[in-house]
Amino acid sequence: MRGIDAVAACLGDLGGLRLSANAALRPLNSFGIEARAHWLIEAHEPGALCTALARIDQEGWPLVLLGGGSNVLILDDLPLVLRPRLQGIAFAAPSAGQRQVRVAAGESWHGFVGASLQAGAYGLENLALIPGDCGAAPIQNIGAYGVELEQFVVAVEVYDRQRGEQVLLSHAECQFRYRDSVFKHEPDRYVVLALHLGLACEPHLKLDYAGIGEELRARGVGTPSAQDVHDAVVAIRRRKLPDPAQIGNAGSFFKNPIVPRATAEALRAVDPQLPVYPVDASMAKLAAGYLIESCGWKGHREGDAGVHAAHALVLVNHGQASGRDILALAQRIQDSVATRYGITLEMEAKALTSPQSGLG
Repeated sequence: MRGIDAVAACLGDLGGLRLSANAALRPLNSFGIEARAHWLIEAHEPGALCTALARIDQEGWPLVLLGGGSNVLILDDLPLVLRPRLQGIAFAAPSAGQRQVRVAAGESWHGFVGASLQAGAYGLENLALIPGDCGAAPIQNIGAYGVELEQFVVAVEVYDRQRGEQVLLSHAECQFRYRDSVFKHEPDRYVVLALHLGLACEPHLKLDYAGIGEELRARGVGTPSAQDVHDAVVAIRRRKLPDPAQIGNAGSFFKNPIVPRATAEALRAVDPQLPVYPVDASMAKLAAGYLIESCGWKGHREGDAGVHAAHALVLVNHGQASGRDILALAQRIQDSVATRYGITLEMEAKALTSPQSGLG
């Protein structure tokens, strides 16, 4: 194995890659955490990306993957960072009421949602303004306002680092669950190259979730189109969630807990205001933001690490907080909620650390 300083010699002959030494990562993460990468590799072509991954794995270099940087918390300087910047959106002709589309991993998710509506492909409008790249969407199994990505996934193109080849994973092989997937359970194995989605040729609007109907009525929209729903979701999200350009954050920092219905009802018997949302006959979803706020964390600040004053689910960087400052605050919030409610909050944001340093 050669040292990490040999990256340029190992990968410099590959077209479609951009190599940067001692690269600043602050512009590449929405938390605005100050950190650097010894080497940053940006891949613009799938062939070059896969070849680079094969060589990196052959050398045994510690690698961190970084997409749009909107759902990560960087804890340390990193030795080697790879960003897939693959571009391209291709819609197939309509067939049997469905419009299939292939979207490359480096495309902006929000931009892709808008492009789908313009192409007459519907279903993603409730997922508007979710930050990040399309390649991160299946990893997180993103969802919002009653819609989950997994409803539309046909397959996911990946580079399988274990097998050393490109693979097309079926919907079943992706093992989707709430904010979960096989990509989270085998985080170092798969690198997403593209998504294959099946969208509807006619809109089937979902209006009965989290204020969408109220927003449409406030806009005077009586018979909404998919674009109207898209615009309403954008307006709601902009009111609720702070702009990372104004204050560093990664959106919702914790997952909404899924618990047995009996547990949810027992908690609500003690706290009648506790929001509980049915998931199925046996499970229910709790509002993590409510749990955090009820424990007194909303608007709390420790140095430059804090909880947003308008949304307790959002942790923020007021300027110079480190990733570990944010993580320490998150862990205190988890302890507080566990003590009061007996519920363990799970981080939605992914902590990125040097593979050699651990999380201690």
